[in-house]
Amino acid sequence: MFRHLAAVATALAVVTVTPVEATPALVPAVDRDVAFTADGTTAYGTLHVPEHRAGQRLRAALLLPGSGPTDRDGNQPPASLPDTLAQLADTLGKDGVATLRFDKYGTGRTGLGTYQDRPEELDYPAFVRQARAGYESLRDQPETDPHALLVVGHSEGAMTGLLLGGTVSPRPAGLALLQPQAIRMLDLVALQLRAQIAEATRQGQFTPEQQRTVNAAVDAAVTALRERRPVDTADLPSPIARLFEAFQGPNARFVRSDDAVYPPDTTFALRPGTKVLLTCGTHDVQVPCDTTNALTTALRHAHAHGPGRVVLPGVDHLMHDTDHPATLAPPVLDSLHWLAQH
Repeated sequence: MFRHLAAVATALAVVTVTPVEATPALVPAVDRDVAFTADGTTAYGTLHVPEHRAGQRLRAALLLPGSGPTDRDGNQPPASLPDTLAQLADTLGKDGVATLRFDKYGTGRTGLGTYQDRPEELDYPAFVRQARAGYESLRDQPETDPHALLVVGHSEGAMTGLLLGGTVSPRPAGLALLQPQAIRMLDLVALQLRAQIAEATRQGQFTPEQQRTVNAAVDAAVTALRERRPVDTADLPSPIARLFEAFQGPNARFVRSDDAVYPPDTTFALRPGTKVLLTCGTHDVQVPCDTTNALTTALRHAHAHGPGRVVLPGVDHLMHDTDHPATLAPPVLDSLHWLAQH
C-alpha cells in the first residue's frame, strides 16, 4: 500500500501546471491637457491617447496647423471653424495613433507669451522652436513610443514639419505633408493673388490691361519686400495694398523669416528611408498641386520612402470635398490610414 502511495506521489510530482497569463487590461481613450515650454513661454495643448492595452507604447503624431492664428483644433475663431486638427486627431486615433496638438503663439490659451509686449519680434523660427518643444513633449509621454513618432503638418505646418524632420531627436519615422507650403511664402502669395486677379478679370472687374498692371505691381511689391524697401501700392487694389502694408508692419520679421525658407532645400537633412506622405488637392486654390513639384522631386532625391505625392481628386485646401464640406474627405482618410499602418 505504501509503495502504491509513493508511486502516486511520484507521478503527481512530475505534473506541472502552466499558469494562464492574464491579458493586459484595456485602457480607455482619453484626452489629456499637456503643457510644455519654449523660449520661456508655456504652450498648452491636448494629448489624445486612443484605447490601448496597459503598458503598450503607441505610435504618436505631432499635429501642426497652417498659417495665421490657427489654434490646437485647426480653427481661427470666430470666422473659421473647420476643426482640421481635431478631425485629424480623431482619424489617427481610430488607427491607434496618439496625437498632440497645441495652441501656437497668438492663439488659444498660449497667447503671445513672452512676445506679448513685443509682437514685432515674433518670427517664423520661434514657431519652429515651439513645435520642436512639442515634439519632445510628445516623445516623453508615458504612452508613446519614442521610436515611432510622426509629424503631421497642414499647409505652413507641413513646412514646419519638414524642418523638424531633419533636426529633432530621435528623427521621426514618418511625415505627413498635407497641402503643404512647398515654395517660398511670397512666391505663394503672389501666385494666389495672380489667380484672384485673373478670376476678377474673367468676371469683368478688371480689363486685361489692368490685370497686367496689377500683376506687375504685385511682383514689384514682392521684390521690394525681399530687398527691404518700401512697397509702392499705387497700382494695387485696396485689399491687396493693405496686405502688403501689413507685411511691412509688425509682421515684417515673420514674413521675411518665413519667406527665407525654400522647402525643397530642407529635405537633405531627412534620414534616408523616412516615410513621407505629401498630399495635394485638385480643388486647392491656395496650394495648387504644381507648386509641390520641386518638393516632390527633392523628397525622392532624399531617398524618402512611402507613397510620396498623392493627388486628392476634388479636395480643397481644408481637405474637404463637395460631398464632405465640414469633414475630412474620404481620399484624405485613406491617405492617413496608409501613414498610420506602415
